Amino acid sequence: MPSDSQPQPSARKPGGFANLLLHLHPKMVPEETLALERTFGLGGAALILFLVLIASGALLLFAYEPSTERAYGAVRALEDEVPFGSFVRAIHHWAGNLFLVVAALHLLRVLYTGAFLPPRRFNWLLGLGLLALAALGNFTGYLLPWDQLAYWAVTIGTGMLKYVPLAGEALVRMARGGSDVSPKTLSLFFVFHIAIIPILLFGLVSFHFWLVRKAGGVMRKSPEEGPAARPRLVPVSPDLIVREGAAALVTIAAVFLSAAIFRAPLEASANPGLSPNPAKAPWYFMGVQELLVQIHPTFAVLVVPLLGVAFLAGLPFLRYPEPPDGSWFRSTRGRKSTALSVVAALLLTPTAILLAERGLRPDRLFPKLGPSVSAGVIPLAIWVILVGALLVALVRMLSLSRFEAVQALFTFILVAFLVLTIVGVAFRGPSMRLVFPGGAA
Repeated sequence: MPSDSQPQPSARKPGGFANLLLHLHPKMVPEETLALERTFGLGGAALILFLVLIASGALLLFAYEPSTERAYGAVRALEDEVPFGSFVRAIHHWAGNLFLVVAALHLLRVLYTGAFLPPRRFNWLLGLGLLALAALGNFTGYLLPWDQLAYWAVTIGTGMLKYVPLAGEALVRMARGGSDVSPKTLSLFFVFHIAIIPILLFGLVSFHFWLVRKAGGVMRKSPEEGPAARPRLVPVSPDLIVREGAAALVTIAAVFLSAAIFRAPLEASANPGLSPNPAKAPWYFMGVQELLVQIHPTFAVLVVPLLGVAFLAGLPFLRYPEPPDGSWFRSTRGRKSTALSVVAALLLTPTAILLAERGLRPDRLFPKLGPSVSAGVIPLAIWVILVGALLVALVRMLSLSRFEAVQALFTFILVAFLVLTIVGVAFRGPSMRLVFPGGAA
């Protein structure tokens, strides 16, 4: 049985590229942390996708021209005339979307295994910041083709800021570089997309990985056990590096396969005078746009998102009597409560949307109360009561610990937001009316 101070005799001295990778890891790691189900390689996959974005973006810069007069023509030529231009652009497009998805899944893995608790509090907050930067990176890149899809998606996305009380108009002008999406907006987004955001991501990702190593790497199932139960250690090279290499190849292959099958979207050149119907924000903002359909704009754009961010940021600072053990969903009770939260959100959220579509909504039932109360305060209060009642029922029925209760609450909120996103993306037709497959509204 190896110990922390005595490496296995079979460990080989690494060299070359493996020696470079060892700067990210200690020499030895617990064998149990190498199991695929511990992390699913999501953190490493996010890093690989970021590197793919840097490489493919650098290639695209050879053909792209950041001006409203030439941007669309440059992208069109890249699609139709430049050898492998369409393929490289598709790689960048799908890597960007997958980067956001994988980063979000990595965040979920951290939450559901309790890896956000001390001594990893700050790294959780850093992860939230990285996820926000990933979304902002996608959003700033969305405008660069300067086609109808990009122009109106950015118009809608930045236009949501106008509903922020007092500072709304100023925030819109700041985001666009003026009152409308214009050449100034394109220049602003271009600089953020190719320079500011990548530099911030590179620095924060490096710091993030350093904090992971400082905290002891991947959280083990029983880190509190005594010296008599020390884990079996294995050398990073080749045991971990080979696994990371395989995960990297799978990630790259997934991006390349997606790019080979599905081209990056490109519509007609941007026309500020011809708005599509419906005009939608990018998919990662569609949950907020769907909220705009359901409740008062200030609550949809400011109050509800701020409550969500405060909830996520505050998670590590709640007091949990039980120490984290790194296991998924904590226990059988945790798994049951998570599954029940998913079912409840899948039932309640579409039901609320359908009832609102049929006119059974507080702002229509109580119009004299004013829009901020009838379309803001009352719907939010109803949801707080419903979710609170659900949480109390789960705690009593399953005898949940505080960690398991917080996990159930987070799951409900997450699934409800995903339902709003799916409805906004797939089931909103002209004038944002609810449209079902087959055309029935």
